[in-house]
Amino acid sequence: MAPSWAATSKTRFSALLLGIFAGLALVLAAIGIYGVMSYAVSSRIHEIGIRMALGARERDVLKLLMSDAALLTVVGLAVGLAAAYAITRVLASQLYEVTSTDISTFAVISSLLAAVALLACYIPVRRAMAVDPVVALRYE
Repeated sequence: MAPSWAATSKTRFSALLLGIFAGLALVLAAIGIYGVMSYAVSSRIHEIGIRMALGARERDVLKLLMSDAALLTVVGLAVGLAAAYAITRVLASQLYEVTSTDISTFAVISSLLAAVALLACYIPVRRAMAVDPVVALRYE
């Protein structure tokens, strides 16, 4: 008689592989979001310099840029949740003791993705805040 772990080894390997690919996808998404936001912020350096030269506080500029990032994050999450809801119908036969519309799973993953996206946006925004307004005004 085979050990009990042998009966579930294929399933465990599949779950481990799926987890590794999910982690890799999260890292790639964070790198992509960071790159896009870094480009978007660097293209607005002149605007940031003008705002800072006219007396805008760092907090106000940070709030402006992060609100743009938050809007993009919310739109991306909405599209992603709709796609995930549709795809879970296909994967419903492979889920064990989990409904295809498990709210807690959707909430945790959405929160994790939102946190990663906002952190990836925050880093370039903070870097842009350190630019001297005079240097930003001369930037072309």
